[in-house]
Amino acid sequence: MLDLTKIYYFIFGVLTIAGGAMGYVKAKSVASIAAGGISGLLLIAAGVLISTKTQAGLILGLLISIALAGRFIPAFLKTSSFMPAGLMSILSVIGIILTIIAFIKR
Repeated sequence: MLDLTKIYYFIFGVLTIAGGAMGYVKAKSVASIAAGGISGLLLIAAGVLISTKTQAGLILGLLISIALAGRFIPAFLKTSSFMPAGLMSILSVIGIILTIIAFIKR
């Protein structure tokens, strides 16, 4: 389960960085590229940490997933727009679930 979670963090991190870049290109939002870049890099770092410091990597991944869920789920409920709020909501919830399962099974 740890390997799956690690791979998911890498994918989630890259998608988060891409989403931040897309927000910048479409809306010239510096906040989008900054938040997407930082969140994405922290998710990738969580994936790397899982190999050596499992608990630290899982905690970091869980915190970032919860933070992104807290940002995007209310936005999705308000706008019902799949991009970016719906996609990021789904990715965040998957990250939370995978992390909890990885904690239980490690």
